[in-house]
Amino acid sequence: MKRWFALAMLLACSACAGNNENSHTTATTFVSPPPRQILKVGTRPAQQVPAKPDDSRKQVDPNKPLLIFNLTDGKTFRTGEAVVIDFSLANAKLKGDGGEFRVRYIVDDDEMQWIDRWEQVVLTGWLPGKHTIRLELIGPDGWPYRNGDYNVVTREITIVPT
Repeated sequence: MKRWFALAMLLACSACAGNNENSHTTATTFVSPPPRQILKVGTRPAQQVPAKPDDSRKQVDPNKPLLIFNLTDGKTFRTGEAVVIDFSLANAKLKGDGGEFRVRYIVDDDEMQWIDRWEQVVLTGWLPGKHTIRLELIGPDGWPYRNGDYNVVTREITIVPT
């Protein structure tokens, strides 16, 4: 590789050293795009544990729809390990279960994805580095349903090489 680069630089320099004012050299380089993360999505049954507020410092109305994201913020996973989107609900039923609500998740500001049944979503195929997962409870009107400091949650995870 170093030898090829040195030869290319020598040719570029010698081509530019001509006496002709109109002479020029065009150098073309091919740069491969960075690897693109393509996540594989699977589902599995969830333990449907009713959501309960998990932080006494946050504001919440326990009688309104409530979503709890059961993933620790800052958790580290190894390459090849599955990241599971697991959540708890209270006072809300998802569309696929006969209700009017949906759960939306967004990974690394990519396209939004939907969860219409109360089940776990299993994501594999992560590239090493820091990633974010945003989970939102979406109301019947199509907008995030706010309940104090809950129902719109972002978690950061880290994937490390094995």
